[in-house]
Amino acid sequence: MKRKLFVFFSLLMVTVLMVSGCGKSEEEAKKEEKKEVTANTDQETPEKVDTEDVNKETKGVNDFSSLIKYMEKETQGTTKVLYENNEPQVHDMENVTISLDGYTVVALNDFHTDFKIPFGDQTDGGVILAKYTVKNDQDKDVYYMPSLYMTFTGAEKDYGNNNQLLPKEEQLSTELSPTTDYLLKAGEEVTGYFAYSFSTTHLAKMKEQGTVSVPIQVPFAEKGDFGSGFGSKGRFNLALDGEGAEKISSNAAFYEDRVTFENMGEKKMLKEKSDINDSKQLADVNVVLDGYQIAEFTPNAEEAPRFGNFKNGIALLTVKYKLDNKNTSEVDLNFLSTKLTVNNGSQYLRNEGMLQHPNNKENLKPGEARDYLQVFVLDKEQYEKIWKDKAFEMEFGPILDGEAKDISKGHTVTFTLPK
Repeated sequence: MKRKLFVFFSLLMVTVLMVSGCGKSEEEAKKEEKKEVTANTDQETPEKVDTEDVNKETKGVNDFSSLIKYMEKETQGTTKVLYENNEPQVHDMENVTISLDGYTVVALNDFHTDFKIPFGDQTDGGVILAKYTVKNDQDKDVYYMPSLYMTFTGAEKDYGNNNQLLPKEEQLSTELSPTTDYLLKAGEEVTGYFAYSFSTTHLAKMKEQGTVSVPIQVPFAEKGDFGSGFGSKGRFNLALDGEGAEKISSNAAFYEDRVTFENMGEKKMLKEKSDINDSKQLADVNVVLDGYQIAEFTPNAEEAPRFGNFKNGIALLTVKYKLDNKNTSEVDLNFLSTKLTVNNGSQYLRNEGMLQHPNNKENLKPGEARDYLQVFVLDKEQYEKIWKDKAFEMEFGPILDGEAKDISKGHTVTFTLPK
């Protein structure tokens, strides 16, 4: 009798272990299914395709296929991957980093009318799925609001996350939201997705530009205190096809003034000097002329009216300085002016504040050092025929503090641009 009981319980334990093992395999299989990845094809127009076509794409680094499947099922639509990029972009804000880990451009067609409003009341459109990671490498908590709106030249509006298209638990705005107070604890890292939706009309406009961008906002040191922001703003640039990728790559050669930062048009390098390292002292601020670039500039259709007075072409002189504030007062960079003298001193221009990078307008705090750019708009014909072989001299200053007081007592410093 004891032997029979022993055999019975042994068989029972084997059966339990087999059932338990099968349950674990099914759970792991589901997890593995979620990790399937779809790579891209680069098509000219959004075409309707079967889900099977999407799932046969070559696998990429980031997981988008499970999200695409979810989007198809949720909207009852069909999808096709148009372009994918897995090159990460990282922006550091004093040891709080945000990265665009990768993104994919997807045509979404023939979906249910319940989803049409964000697509301009159409049932065909496009979606950009973007994967973001925010990491706090500081030793204290911070607060980060993921206001990652997408825009492009000529856009009628900014595009935010369409939270109907992705599982709630996969969205970055779930991790960093009002319910969590946008809290990012010391050492914490969160990853999530945004789904940007576009009508077919807007998608066509975007593809004409070849690129879109996502401005990056700064984190805050104190909960709900927008005055406690730190670090510098930035921008992610996303190509929509191969030509757009080449455009972004070529723009990387230029200083990031506002023209480059906001993709206001096309630059073509005419002249460049770097590592000049000409240092002068002004009001306890060390001013170093680091380099300069002169580029032919063709504004895009949206920006062209701003440059309507230049009938003979445009050249942009962008000058790079390194500033180190040893003063006890802040330096107001928004009103820091430079006079550029050309044509052997017979003509002069002022730097164009409209074309300064937004970060350049933030005050330079005591003890702070950072790069600083100024832009001058030149008549290209005069530059080519008269100015380019003659000396360019810059009178830098005076320097004002945060209360618009002249802390340099009227003094300026002068730099000559080396040929």
